[in-house]
Formats: sequence, C-alpha cells, structure tokens
Amino acid sequence: MWAVLRDFNSHDQWHDVVEQSRIEAQERSDQVGCVRSFQLRDGNRIREQLLTLSDAEHKSTYCIVEATVPLQRYVSTVTLKPVTDGNRTFWHWTSTFATPPGMERELREMVARGVYEAGFENLRRHLRQGGDLRTPGSAPMPTALPLPARRIAVERYGGPEVLRPQTVDVPAPRAGEVRIQQRAIGVNFLDVYLRRGWIPSLMPVSREAPGVPGMEAAGSVLDVGPQVTGVLPGDRVAYLGPVPGAYCGMRCVPADWVVRLPAAIEDATAAALLLKGITADYLLRDLGHVQRGTRLLVHAAAGGVGLLVCSWARRLGATVIGTVSSEEKARIAREHGCEHVIVTRDYRFADAVQRACGGADVVIDGLGDAAREENLAALARRGHWISLGQASGPLSPLPPDALVANSLTFSRPVVFDYTATNEQLAQRSQRVWDALADGSIRPPLIERFSLDAAADAHARLESRATIGALVLVP
Repeated sequence: MWAVLRDFNSHDQWHDVVEQSRIEAQERSDQVGCVRSFQLRDGNRIREQLLTLSDAEHKSTYCIVEATVPLQRYVSTVTLKPVTDGNRTFWHWTSTFATPPGMERELREMVARGVYEAGFENLRRHLRQGGDLRTPGSAPMPTALPLPARRIAVERYGGPEVLRPQTVDVPAPRAGEVRIQQRAIGVNFLDVYLRRGWIPSLMPVSREAPGVPGMEAAGSVLDVGPQVTGVLPGDRVAYLGPVPGAYCGMRCVPADWVVRLPAAIEDATAAALLLKGITADYLLRDLGHVQRGTRLLVHAAAGGVGLLVCSWARRLGATVIGTVSSEEKARIAREHGCEHVIVTRDYRFADAVQRACGGADVVIDGLGDAAREENLAALARRGHWISLGQASGPLSPLPPDALVANSLTFSRPVVFDYTATNEQLAQRSQRVWDALADGSIRPPLIERFSLDAAADAHARLESRATIGALVLVP
C-alpha cells in the first residue's frame, strides 16, 4: 500500500473521483514540494502540494494550494501501519480545513464520503485485482527507499587513525531483515582486533570494499522486510550479530539478531550491556559453572566485562580475585564485588593469587600472550583457563603438556556460538536484564563518544585507562 500512496501522482489510476492527474514542472512524484494538478470527474480542479514524505514512518502530508472547491486551509495526512494479525494494513487518513459559512456539513460529507470512504474502497478493489500503478516504461515503485547515514570505515588495518567517517546510503531491508535507526553502539576489544587485522576472515578490508567494525547496537526499527515477524516499525531494539558493521547511524540486520528492549533499559545501557552481559552469562553459567566457593580470577576486573563478572560471581557466592592496572581501578573493582584486588602493569600476579586463595578454579583472561605463563601458575588443581581476548597480543599455541601437570583445562569461546538462534539470544539477554533488575549486576559505567570520534574511543580503550564500557552515539 505504501508503494501506491507514496506516489503523489497515482490517484487517477485507482480513485474513481479523479479524472486526470499530473505533476507540475516535471518534478518527481515523490519529491517533497512537488505540486500535482488534477481534475475531478465532476469538473472541479485542484492543485495540491506534497509537504512531507517519510518512508520510515509510512507517512505523508499535503495541502491544497488552489481549488475550485471551497476547502480553505486544507491539510491532509496519510499514515500506514502494519497490522500484526495477518498481512493487513491500518490506514489513517485525516484532514483539517475551513469552509465558507453554511457549507460546513456539505463539504465535510463530501470529504468523508467522496474522498475518504470512496478512496478506501477504490484502493482495496484495485489491489485485490492486482492493479499495476506504474506508467509505461517506469521502474517498479519501491516499498522503501535507501536512506543516508554516517558510518566508520576501515580501508586498511592499523591504529585508531584508520577509522574514517563516511556518509553512505542504507538500502531498504531485504527478506528477513530489519532496518534500524541506531542511537547507541557498543565498543568492544573485538572491534580493536578487527581494526588491527587480527581476524581478517571476519572483516576483510580494502579501499574498494572498506570494513565497518562493531557487533552490537541499540535503537528503533525503521522498517522491516518481507517474512519478518516479532518486531514492528517503532519498536525499541538491540542486536548482537556475528558479522561486523555496527559503527553506523543506520543499518539493516537479520531479524534473528534482534531482541526487543524492555522499557526500563535505556539505549546506551543496552549497547553497553548486551554483548558484555551475555558474555558474563555464559562464562559464569556454561563454562565456569560458578557457584558458592568457586575461586575466580578475573583479569581487567574494572573493564566492561570484568565489572559484570565480578559483581555477578560475588552474588553467586564465589571468591573473586581481580587484576587491574591502577589503584583507582582497584577501588572500582572492590565496589563491584572483587574481594582480592591485585594491582599490576607487568602481568605478574600468580604468586598473589596463590597466597590469596590457594589458586584459581577458573581464570577469565582477556590479556593474551603476555599473561600466558602466569595464568598457568595461578590455576588450582583441575582449574579451567578461559581465554576471552588478547589485549597484549595473540596467544601463542598452548601445548597439551602445559595442562597435564594439574589436570588443567582450557577453552577459547566465541559469544556468537552461545547466541546461535534468536531464542538463545532472547533467553540470555533476558537473564542480563533480570540480573540488572535484581542487583546481581550494576548499571554500567559508560563513557560516551560521538560516532565520528570512534578513533578517540579506540585510543581510549587501548590506553588501559577506561573503567566500565564505551559507547558510540550517532
């Protein structure tokens, strides 16, 4: 229906009261400001101007600029909304106008019956008959148009300076996709790895095909493609997906990546929490099996994931040991449930862990190769080392003999294997929102940067000076 109604010059194809219609000055029929001149079958002539047109809201507004019918100051708005019960559309068509004295009832009835009711029935009949509204030689009318948006592109791997803002057109969503107007974008160390080229298979880049980092964001659904259920335009949502591209103001993503946001969760909170909170969930629940008495060592304990893990693990009854790089971070880590805090910038911590608790049952490590030997020395018998990241550099291959002495185990999880279906994503995200509501985790400490300042956000993240989460705001 929107493909029909967004064309300001289509009425003579389907509305019985319209005899002829043309757009003046050879302008496009979807150009805001264009004027259509048409003749009614009763002989009256009207000139109307298109005032607004929104493909995102399926809404247009127009006014009468000249008419032989005495409809004074006439302004009309048409809005379409999808109906969730079946493949149907709610059509809201309103007008305001003044009339000469004594003609109020007559002209109100003419608009209500001759324009509105006749229009509803005429278009319904036309669509049921499969009518083609295109003029000869014209292109198919789009159901939604590409829309401009800012994004951050990477043409070559390197430091933060390779992150360059661009303006691009975001196409309409395809089947199974939703187009999202983003208001907050999560920044993660995974984005740094992509920018450096440590995972080229995930984000190949070139001048001809630049890559766009980012795995998560929050905002509102602009429009949905065919075969999408469960979300509607206007819904507040967040998403997490295995293909980068979130550093932008607008994006089309598969609907399976998307979860609707509870009213209590703000956009920035969702962008700061979704990936990190789900990571904390599977680390504690699926891999660490953390419970009362578990001795847990958390590196970067004052970081985005670290604070969540410390707080949640302490609520579960674990003994939490954390490493940080400054006394300020140590204070924050303690406030979030870290019982023993080790301040170190040289990756020496194993002896302190052994003294504090006799060795860690679980190590959650985002440090990478520089902490390799210390992690092995910090583990208790049958301890489990979870390698979550590589801030100091890619982890060297770990020979099996390194694990044999104390029956140690090692894992290298990827969050997207724990959110492989929309159901899994929804369940895990709901546990994160519930943990926030019941106090198991605290509202995240958030540093905000504009989207165009993504390079500054990356430099800040790599400086090891951050506390909490970083978010980009388009």
